[in-house]
Amino acid sequence: MSFKGLQPITYGGREVWPLIEGGKGVSATNHASSGAWAAAGGIGTISAVNADSYDENGEFIPQVFHGATRAERHQELIDYGIRGAITQIKRAHDIAGGKGAININVLWEMGGSQPILHGVLEATRGLVNGVTCGAGMPYKLSEIAAKYGVYYLPIVSSARAFRALWKRAYSKVPEWLGAVVYEDPWLAGGHNGLSNAEDPLVPQDPYPRVKALRETMRAEGVSESVPIVMAGGVWYLREWENWIDNPELGLIAFQFGTRPLLTVESPIPQEWKDKLRTLEPGDVLLHKFSPTGFYSSAVRTPFLQMLEARSQRQIAFAKAEVADSSVRLEVDRKKYWVSPEDYARAQGWVSAGYTSALKTPDDTIVFVTPEEREQIHTDQTECMGCLSHCGFSSWKDHDDHTTGRLADPRSFCIQKTLQSIAHDGDVDNNLMFAGHAAYRFKQDPFYSNNFTPTVKDLVDRILTGD
Repeated sequence: MSFKGLQPITYGGREVWPLIEGGKGVSATNHASSGAWAAAGGIGTISAVNADSYDENGEFIPQVFHGATRAERHQELIDYGIRGAITQIKRAHDIAGGKGAININVLWEMGGSQPILHGVLEATRGLVNGVTCGAGMPYKLSEIAAKYGVYYLPIVSSARAFRALWKRAYSKVPEWLGAVVYEDPWLAGGHNGLSNAEDPLVPQDPYPRVKALRETMRAEGVSESVPIVMAGGVWYLREWENWIDNPELGLIAFQFGTRPLLTVESPIPQEWKDKLRTLEPGDVLLHKFSPTGFYSSAVRTPFLQMLEARSQRQIAFAKAEVADSSVRLEVDRKKYWVSPEDYARAQGWVSAGYTSALKTPDDTIVFVTPEEREQIHTDQTECMGCLSHCGFSSWKDHDDHTTGRLADPRSFCIQKTLQSIAHDGDVDNNLMFAGHAAYRFKQDPFYSNNFTPTVKDLVDRILTGD
């Protein structure tokens, strides 16, 4: 029996539970967790973002880049991505044993997303059921999915975003629309789709937003058999009882991104799993340090606190003396004109050891230590083009390979930190993505006495309502 008579849905030609594993970034969701989720009757989702490859002994192959230019390293990144995702899909398919379904997840704004999708789907025909995709407006997603006979599941955070995608592209191939994922921008982990009109500090109730999404889908003639997937903040199904069998919302499925991190099959290092058990309400921060330019949600580790502090050591400057910037400041043998108040603040930072200043794209300078300055420059120099547009390195993956904007030292190399936490387990000095409900690991009795469930244990538990 399932909670409130929760019924399976038809997906990929078979019946599956409307429970979807969230596809979490660089190596945080792989074949082991996704294959097990499918084997338990749900929809497993492999992250096809910098997916891991293995040697003949089954050992992880570190992604080392040899190209002299960013464009050359970018091509290496694409090659790694294709090989890794193919490997993960084949392994997950074997684990699933014909049960459930297997999706892959990509970020539209990741570097080389389209050649990676083509390369992966061409080599895995019949093994992948669908592609979930967000972090941008993936207009070409439907065209690519239809070419390979797989479903596409766009990730949106508003009815307005879906309407734009539908009218421009998706209405041409409605038969391959597998689901629409509503990812709540105030609750979900990872990158979030907040618009300029929405306040990151004022969360909105997801119910009316999902209701508006269904109304838009109906107005555009989308089949009622296409579910909306609620993603972000989902923990206990009993807390979503009024969403199930609700005519206003239509067919609903639920995505679990954070809870599957703490399972036996989860590939994240033990240090990361242990840290999850310690989190308190408010420990996950919605911030805008990501080089993608999107808001994102991550645990407020010392790494994130360092980025917050760096941005606070920031002042505006002018290139020549003007009324508001009348004091000359010299740092690193460069001259800036700043206000008297900011001059005093700068002197305090310099006295504290932050003796270098780096320009930002917003006509400000941030104060860093010489060691930080050197590390920032090294990371920018070693950029391998992991994003279609990177604020940290000014890279873009097409045309002349530059965004035309100054590299932003307030950001960071996201490829480096996500690879590091996923494989080395250093939770203090890296970005640690998590949904805002991650504090519930500490509160949920299911995880008491240091219990770590298998994926099957977790799916069975979820089906009870807990």
